[in-house]
Amino acid sequence: MSIVTMYGWSQHTIALKSAIVWAVCLEQIDFDLYQQSQWDGLQTIVMVIRTRHLWNKTTREVMFYLSSLLANAQQLGNQPMPNSWVKLSDSTGQLKINFTLVLDVTFGEDNSRIRTGHAPQNMALLKRWSINLLNQETSYKRSTRQKTKRASMDTRYMLKILKASIPLQSNLSGA
Repeated sequence: MSIVTMYGWSQHTIALKSAIVWAVCLEQIDFDLYQQSQWDGLQTIVMVIRTRHLWNKTTREVMFYLSSLLANAQQLGNQPMPNSWVKLSDSTGQLKINFTLVLDVTFGEDNSRIRTGHAPQNMALLKRWSINLLNQETSYKRSTRQKTKRASMDTRYMLKILKASIPLQSNLSGA
């Protein structure tokens, strides 16, 4: 007896996309979610296993999604991914994921070895602050990473970024 039939999970294979979609209804899981009241409408945990075959290697990627749709893997698997699924319960979830991606690409956050004392929190704060500063400076239309590299090599551009974050004097007067 397979795990799918034993637990009543729903499974669907998408041949053209080389993906296996597993959908598990939350009622079948015996644990409570952290702050469960904030997850209104959450119905299903979806696991997607994507396999990619190249001429010299095979890669396998596993991703988890949270969905407000019922646990029907065939229905979930045939819908566009991940537009019909949500990774977090609110619309800010995608923003959080994008910001985390920017942190990783720009500063190599996943490879950071800063782990002692308050250093991780302090560095995270500085990295987020610098990304916000880079986003406020709009004269150089490049990626955040390219802006960071330019600021490290060009002192005038770094000062321009810092000046862009300072509000104008007329805004401070309270008018």
